[in-house]
Amino acid sequence: MLKFTVQSKLKNGRGRAGTIETAHGIIETPAFIPVATKATIKSLTMEQVRDAAGAQAVLSNTYHLYLQPGIEVMGKSGGLGKFMNWSGPTFTDSGGFQAFSLGGSHGHRKKIADGDEEATEFVPESSSDLAKMDDDGVTFKSIIDGSTHRFTPEISIDIQHSIGADIIFAFDECISPQESYEAQKKAVERTSEWAERCLKHHNSIGNDSRPSLFGIVQGGRYEELRRQSARSIGSMGFDGFGIGGSFDKDDIGTAVGWVADQLPEDKPRHLLGIGEPADIILGIENGMDTFDCVAPTRLARNGAAYSSAGRLNILNARFISDFTPLDPECICYTCKNYTRAYLAHLFRAKEMLAATLTSIHNLYFVVDLAKRARKAIMEERFEEFRSKIKN
Repeated sequence: MLKFTVQSKLKNGRGRAGTIETAHGIIETPAFIPVATKATIKSLTMEQVRDAAGAQAVLSNTYHLYLQPGIEVMGKSGGLGKFMNWSGPTFTDSGGFQAFSLGGSHGHRKKIADGDEEATEFVPESSSDLAKMDDDGVTFKSIIDGSTHRFTPEISIDIQHSIGADIIFAFDECISPQESYEAQKKAVERTSEWAERCLKHHNSIGNDSRPSLFGIVQGGRYEELRRQSARSIGSMGFDGFGIGGSFDKDDIGTAVGWVADQLPEDKPRHLLGIGEPADIILGIENGMDTFDCVAPTRLARNGAAYSSAGRLNILNARFISDFTPLDPECICYTCKNYTRAYLAHLFRAKEMLAATLTSIHNLYFVVDLAKRARKAIMEERFEEFRSKIKN
């Protein structure tokens, strides 16, 4: 079972450094958790994720693993970690975000009256024919073969138990942050109802190796709803908590702080889908312990690299003859052995190695950033550390 210990806290903030003990090892927090969506991080082996990038744990996607290779295979594999040759701690999300996003629950607001900035309507980005949501769960079509499937809180928990991660998440309703207050309020209420069902079903499963279950807080950008959701989920007896939904850079620290103020101090908090360096620092400062996001590796595959001077686009012509490392301050495998010029060549030649080397660097950068933040908290010099971080 999971054990969380706070070792040090900021004197003038919510941030803390600690440890999360799981059946497959200890996570020193704050920590960035790379996303192995389909039990793999594209272009990397698990040895590279652990040894070259320095990751302590990985997170996989319930929705995608359910569809492929399927729960029967996952159930027979010996668990997620053994299946993908990862010996450390593992997480799985609930699968809700992917299922709901198919149903048009994510999109943008479109102005519908010239001269009136407030006159907008919500425009879904995907066809509602792919998923139908109701108070009991969501029915959706497979992106692989079009077959029909259904997720409920109980089904999500069963699937995640079959996958066999150390930490799993309750099934929640994640809607666009652009949705109305009333829509967000309904999502918060439904998320709380589903959280209770997830916890009840999870506790009913007699399994000596039962994973730890985190509840998820929703509420969009509304302080009242965020605090309400955090109080509700925080009172239910979960092993830890996930903070879901999308945030703008302008409000991520504030919104996360609202949630942290309502959640129990003695349990870990995971910020879902946050991977930009500056956002990670804001999350840490406001009481978050772990983070996951596909951004570092997705950006890497498209030629973007993090650096201490800000983000680099390796496809820019100025890097063709630049024989310096991606980041002169970085000591990752890529920066110690390869130059910007070589990486620019690999991308222009469309060589697969480009994605591998840049992914190693980007993952190392954010993993190491969280490790350095932890050290700064422990040494009571976080303010100095934070002032040096660039977007």
